[in-house]
Amino acid sequence: MARVLITLRVMPTSVDVDLAVVEAEAKKLIAAFTGMAAAVKAERKPVAFGLNAIEISFVMDEAKGGTETLEKEIVAVEGVNSAEVIDVRRTIG
Repeated sequence: MARVLITLRVMPTSVDVDLAVVEAEAKKLIAAFTGMAAAVKAERKPVAFGLNAIEISFVMDEAKGGTETLEKEIVAVEGVNSAEVIDVRRTIG
């Protein structure tokens, strides 16, 4: 099966949330979900009025299926308002 590159946008509940903590917890959950800890990249993106989102890109096996369970696990992290997939691409190689 092919591998896919997924980009997930994680929105905090407020500007007061420590994004470093949220990012670290999300990366742990992604590593457990995919089984590939090394294939994770995270960026902070400004949304509005000092609020920043975290966009996390990671690779997973296409046979794994959807990411709904992962998104629910990330939303359960304290300080997270939402988590949604914003991009999915097949990788080459």
